[in-house]
Amino acid sequence: MADDLSPVVETASGRVRGTTIEGVAAFKAIPYGAPTSGANRFMPPRKPAPWAGVRDALAYAGRAPQVGLRPATRPEMADFSGAPDTSPDSEDCLTLHVWSPGVGTAAKRPVMVWLHGGAFSYGSANSERLRGSRLARRGDVVVVTVNHRLNIFGHLDLSAIASPEFALSGNVGTLDMIAALEWVRDNIAQFGGDPGNVTIFGESGGGGKVSTLMAMPSARGLFHKAIIQSGAAIRLRTRERAVQLTECVLTTLGLTARQIDRLQSLPVPQLLAAIEPAQKALGPSALPLFDRYPFGPVVDGDIVPRHPFEPDAPAISADIPLLIGDMKDETASFLAPDDRVWNRVLTEDEMRTRIAAIAGPHTDRVIETYRGLYPGVNPAERLIATLTDCNFRIRSLALAQRKAAQSEAPVWMYSFEWETPVLGGKLKAPHAMDVPFTFDTIDLTNATDRSPTAHALAATMSSVWAAFARSGVPDHPAIPHWPSYTQADRATLILDAQCRIENDPRGAQRRLWQDITATH
Repeated sequence: MADDLSPVVETASGRVRGTTIEGVAAFKAIPYGAPTSGANRFMPPRKPAPWAGVRDALAYAGRAPQVGLRPATRPEMADFSGAPDTSPDSEDCLTLHVWSPGVGTAAKRPVMVWLHGGAFSYGSANSERLRGSRLARRGDVVVVTVNHRLNIFGHLDLSAIASPEFALSGNVGTLDMIAALEWVRDNIAQFGGDPGNVTIFGESGGGGKVSTLMAMPSARGLFHKAIIQSGAAIRLRTRERAVQLTECVLTTLGLTARQIDRLQSLPVPQLLAAIEPAQKALGPSALPLFDRYPFGPVVDGDIVPRHPFEPDAPAISADIPLLIGDMKDETASFLAPDDRVWNRVLTEDEMRTRIAAIAGPHTDRVIETYRGLYPGVNPAERLIATLTDCNFRIRSLALAQRKAAQSEAPVWMYSFEWETPVLGGKLKAPHAMDVPFTFDTIDLTNATDRSPTAHALAATMSSVWAAFARSGVPDHPAIPHWPSYTQADRATLILDAQCRIENDPRGAQRRLWQDITATH
């Protein structure tokens, strides 16, 4: 028999028993799909088998296969994001976690569905910094975090060379997200949520997932608001590059098109090991500033009928309010393993070489622009600023501008600019540091000094995000009035020790990269 500390909820597949964490009902690893191994590998998700009795939903389970794919970091940063996710790799990974201030159909709380980062390649919903109890309690919302297939298991496009049942293989990881949102639609009321008020949100690759869902007809009606954090996706894989990558995979594995059936029985480590050499053999795309995710969704004309925000914002989500932004120093964490950047001893010539790899014929103009904007700043920090703008910020700005141009639903732009003092302050405001601020879990990581200032900003950010999920407008007493983003004013909320509104912050950098990308 259930009690307040062990809530039991009826789902479409059977009853689940949760626990209570920080006063919030928590249910972990609820299956929304069947295992994806064997004959289900590379296939669209199937419903989970129903169960009798009460299923315990008390602990995290497997994560999508990904061993060896997470980029290396500095030893000093090993616990920056908190305790590592130690979940085993498993093809039984179509699970989600639910946190609710109170179960039962009467509450009808806003629902916030988190899609984790990791470039569609790695990551999971199973880390402690994604503990949903704080956000659920602070905002009186129901929080759902989702696991789904990634990398080669979620996005190997076999449609051109295999039998018809593999037609959707390049997007099965994308279809997993649809299945998770359908589970929310069908079940979340029992957990105290309102299926008619669902916000999807995610950071980095999770923001790319949100961008993708905004262009998918099958996602229509499954969510009503969207938040993209440091992960705007303008373009995805074309069918042509997806086919080329599949050919590279087969070459790496020593298989021919006549041996496709063997892919469903190959050991997981063998498929994972083929990813990096196949991507190297494929080579870079022709539009590196906007193209992302070698093993990610493919524009197939069906499941993903078009690029998410190229050449404009998709009509299918024109009425969806959007909150979007990024970190001031995104690439500080990506460049951290480089001792010459970390120790701030990078030379001007070394900086030029790295910028030239991206800016090409615009290199001199880019270098001179940043030298003028950051006088007296060392080359390592100018490299961080330059690569942040061209790899992250320009995509967020392009997406926001194209969405705002529809004039159907408002867009709000933010920039997270509070700099962490940990590790000598070298990371400044880096990529992914906003995640524990979003979930109000900074004390579960080592990303901040856990000072009153940091905790206050976490309280502000999580509260504002929840307010947006509730009403579609991010108004909250903790911040000044936040005007929506327009091409005329480009109003931006600066998240810092003192939050403020600035119009077109770092406008010179914006104009530079918009001009460069317009020539691609």
